[in-house]
Amino acid sequence: MTLARRIVAEGLGTALLLAVVVGSGIMAERLAGGNTAIALLANALATGAGLVALILMFGPVSGAHFNPVVTLSAAWQGLHPPRDVLPYLAVQTFGALAGVATAHAMFGLEAFTASLHVRSGAGQWWSECVATFGLLGVIIGCTRSRPGVTPFAVAAYITAAYWFTASTSFANPAVTLARSVTDTFAGIRPVDAPGFIAAQLLGAAAATVLFRWLYAEKKEQP
Repeated sequence: MTLARRIVAEGLGTALLLAVVVGSGIMAERLAGGNTAIALLANALATGAGLVALILMFGPVSGAHFNPVVTLSAAWQGLHPPRDVLPYLAVQTFGALAGVATAHAMFGLEAFTASLHVRSGAGQWWSECVATFGLLGVIIGCTRSRPGVTPFAVAAYITAAYWFTASTSFANPAVTLARSVTDTFAGIRPVDAPGFIAAQLLGAAAATVLFRWLYAEKKEQP
């Protein structure tokens, strides 16, 4: 695939992912009647289902990273051309913002509004570190052992992580930035985003080191 095709697929996939995350959050909050647990469940299930479809759709074209830390990890492992890293990061960020604007338009909201949703503190940051660590572990482990199940494993993990982490598992710097400009169920205050991103980078780095070692190919015996 040419770089042009890959970055279009990556940007479009990221945009659709954010449209799913933010749009389902808005719909869930409006229909849940104030029941936050029901709203979170609906948001998590929609996100998991959307992830399966999007990874299956765009995986053969761009690899369906939709996430800067996935791209950085792949480049670190020698699985992604270093010259393509910056284009991927740029379209992931742009696509994420476009996805937020798309979701807002569907629900009659302004394109961007700074979030007032407080997500800060050690527990939240640790949650993002753990969530991102687990996500990269799932991706590295599955792609090296059973690549065909990777879309389903990633979606299952993210759906679960919505519930077992205090932060509801952003696990994605581009998603974090984009969710800072939606004052809806999925939002995060712009001032809280840097802490999340730092924790995500730390978790991704730790996972890349550990799972690259765990799944290292055995050297042939002489």
